[in-house]
Amino acid sequence: MLLEELFFEIGIILVLAAALSMIVHRLRQPLIIAYIVTGILVGPSVLALARNGEVFEVMSQIGVAFLLFTVGLGLNWRSVKDVGGIAFAIGVGQVLFTSIVGYVIGLGLGLDSVTSVYLAVAVSFSSTIVVIKLLIDKEELDTLYGRISVGFLLVQDFIAMFVLLGLQAFSGGASVQDVMLQTVLRALVAIPIVWLTSSRVVPILVRYAARSQELLFIFSVAWCFLVAGVFTVAGFGIELGSLIAGIMLSGTVFEREINARVRPLRDFFLVVFFIVLGTHLTFGSIMQSVVPIVVFALFILIGNPLIVMLILRSLGYHPRTGFLCGTTVAQISEFSFIVLAAGVSIGHLQADVITLATAVGLLTIAGSAYLIEYNEAIYDRFAWAFRWLEPKHARVERELGERAPKIVVFGFHRIGAPILETIRHMRQPYVIVDFDPQVIRELSEIGEPMMYGDAGSEEFLEELKLEHARFVVSTIPDLAISETILGYLKRRRYEGVIIVSAKTPEEAAKCYRAGATYVIVPSVLGGEKFKELLQKQKTRRAAWARLGLDNQRAMG
Repeated sequence: MLLEELFFEIGIILVLAAALSMIVHRLRQPLIIAYIVTGILVGPSVLALARNGEVFEVMSQIGVAFLLFTVGLGLNWRSVKDVGGIAFAIGVGQVLFTSIVGYVIGLGLGLDSVTSVYLAVAVSFSSTIVVIKLLIDKEELDTLYGRISVGFLLVQDFIAMFVLLGLQAFSGGASVQDVMLQTVLRALVAIPIVWLTSSRVVPILVRYAARSQELLFIFSVAWCFLVAGVFTVAGFGIELGSLIAGIMLSGTVFEREINARVRPLRDFFLVVFFIVLGTHLTFGSIMQSVVPIVVFALFILIGNPLIVMLILRSLGYHPRTGFLCGTTVAQISEFSFIVLAAGVSIGHLQADVITLATAVGLLTIAGSAYLIEYNEAIYDRFAWAFRWLEPKHARVERELGERAPKIVVFGFHRIGAPILETIRHMRQPYVIVDFDPQVIRELSEIGEPMMYGDAGSEEFLEELKLEHARFVVSTIPDLAISETILGYLKRRRYEGVIIVSAKTPEEAAKCYRAGATYVIVPSVLGGEKFKELLQKQKTRRAAWARLGLDNQRAMG
């Protein structure tokens, strides 16, 4: 009879979760909100349907294990070098400053120092899964701010890994010095073992398991439990063991296949994890903590983006890039709940801190979904407020003499690089415009004419005197920027060639209507293909005549 009751209990809860998920999806919110609300409804304060707490706790722990396992699959050691110094500086700086400010806020709200430290660290982490999903939905994962955001989120994951390692050491009642010593010693022992196993043993096992899709699936699941179990026995904990298990498989060529196979299993148990979080949230506890909930939620939604914007500005980035990156840290992470849950299990925190964090998570995840979705429109609306952060437009580093640039290229990433060689062969003065300081430094080192500036600013376009160029190319697939360039040139009765970029054919059609000569759709036309297009254009006298260039000189 107990099994039948448990079956119907799980069934009713999942049906309710599915119904709420449909409503939340209709509102274009992350489904995690539906799961937490489901937990609130089935919890003791409303319907009291979740009676078998131990069963759901075990299922939620499995969900956490699979979540960290899949996160580990994305933390390829070989790709760490691609994160770059910028992502490392932002990741470490944001976690540090957010933790400091969060700690001060906690003390100001009357919380004790230990609780303030835990909450400060917890709110410094952002949800990699939520952010990447939203960026993929917007098709902006490969934009400048998308690449930077993914980079520092990766750094955050590494920091969270070491925080969990330290908490496991604390669980034994060790002092701060002992914790630091134990953490270093355990890392020195674990890293060589993990590296040797990953490089020598794992490839052989995975290659054999990959002979069958079903065998690869069961091997991956078993590997997660095996490594997590070994690390737990060694005193590291299930969470860190699951993360390491994923990292050990991340360097294989079957990482994507493993991820695809395990993801449905992870999603199912993760639903239970967030439902269990919701069961801890009662209306009485919310009313008791309403002030801390609101203050921490506002700090994460407003303070975190400002912190990231200021850090990026100090590194030379445009405030637009800083704002867009900042919107990706306006929520708390799954790691936040895991860190707090570890604090509760150790005895450092009271259980009601989970209630506070869950309510803050519910508010910030919902709010950040809208921030990321409409971040560009929000920045355009409030750009005047960030004008004081804008750097002075840099002058062209390499003198062009008295000749004004006849060719202007906006954006150097992906498409810009392949066409540079062809532009050089046009034998006309040109300039490359970008607002990525790292790109500007690289161009400066190789002696390319460049300018630092925002293509979406009409003031910058006027300072650049863009209307005097005869060939304008924008490789930035941002409709707002393309429309700004096209509108600026149209008002000045521009008669040259304008090539812009768009994400979709629908956006391309809008650009054509706005006056574009040609529109690049990166998913259809890549840099190398565009290079061929330019080379063909070079051989056509009519095109060169339209550019106002000398035919013989161009053919030469």
